[in-house]
Amino acid sequence: MATPNPVQMQKYLSGVDYPCGRDQLVEHAKKQGAENDIIEYLQQLPDRNYDGPNAVSQEFART
Repeated sequence: MATPNPVQMQKYLSGVDYPCGRDQLVEHAKKQGAENDIIEYLQQLPDRNYDGPNAVSQEFART
């Protein structure tokens, strides 16, 4: 799986209602037309609540 560009990933998460869980992030990105690599990456995030885009970006930086 290719690691997506973090800016591109956040583009597909724009408008998501935080806090939200991993599954909500995945569903929102799908509805926004995200590419498969972004969907696959989001599916690999830990299953927890994210309180905002910075929390997702911090998790992204750990990979």
